Amino acid sequence: MELLQGQYRRGIYGKACQVKAYKGWGTSGRIPVVKLLALESSSDLFTAALYLDGRIIEREGARGDSHSEIALPLVKGLLDEQKTVLADLDGIVFGAGPGAFTGLRLACSVAQGLAIGADLPVLGIGSLEALALGAGDGFVYVCTDARMREVYSAAYRVCGDSVVTIMAPVVSAPAAVPLPAGVGWLGRGSGFAAYADALAERLGAQVTSVDPDARPRADTLLRLAAPRFTRGEGFDAALAAPLYVRDKVAMTTRERIAQGGKA
Repeated sequence: MELLQGQYRRGIYGKACQVKAYKGWGTSGRIPVVKLLALESSSDLFTAALYLDGRIIEREGARGDSHSEIALPLVKGLLDEQKTVLADLDGIVFGAGPGAFTGLRLACSVAQGLAIGADLPVLGIGSLEALALGAGDGFVYVCTDARMREVYSAAYRVCGDSVVTIMAPVVSAPAAVPLPAGVGWLGRGSGFAAYADALAERLGAQVTSVDPDARPRADTLLRLAAPRFTRGEGFDAALAAPLYVRDKVAMTTRERIAQGGKA
């Protein structure tokens, strides 16, 4: 892991951001001594990763592959590759969402099943928070395709492995997403691909660059989860639940027709 010395980055509000002593870890520079498995399936990309006392190993399925078909084989392959078994772990992390309903339920249920079988605690991490962390230091506006002609959006300040929520996740039409304060935000997520024109018109100069191909990933879940597990924030697997934000799964036939779709 790369050792950095006294580097700073200034955000759009003029606040200096100190990069951690170890790239990706806490302000003390100490790497959390913990072993974790993470699952992220809130988008069209399924990823699984292991955190082994500071080392992260991630594997992914092809975009578009059925998450339910590849999840367990990918996890087994990852564990076998690292000569690790579930009993060696301290907990299991899952991407809690918001995101695709089926994907959220899958990650949560697989994490629950594996954790209960191995008597391990779990921890849900916000998928949009993980998406923001992957951008690196700065102010990040995340926007993902929520289907039904809507998006999930949120805004964060990222500094090292610290992610501060500036605007909590909401669901809305692309033309009505909440506006972040100031300019110079980095946009990330599938919403910028699905609704590029509407978001560009709505956000204007406030978002100056976008990465529409970025997805939440298991490795960033682990970067957020490792220090939380060392603080004892893991909980009983039976209590695990996704963060849906929106309760409605699909449009009715009447709603699809009214918006120009097919019955």
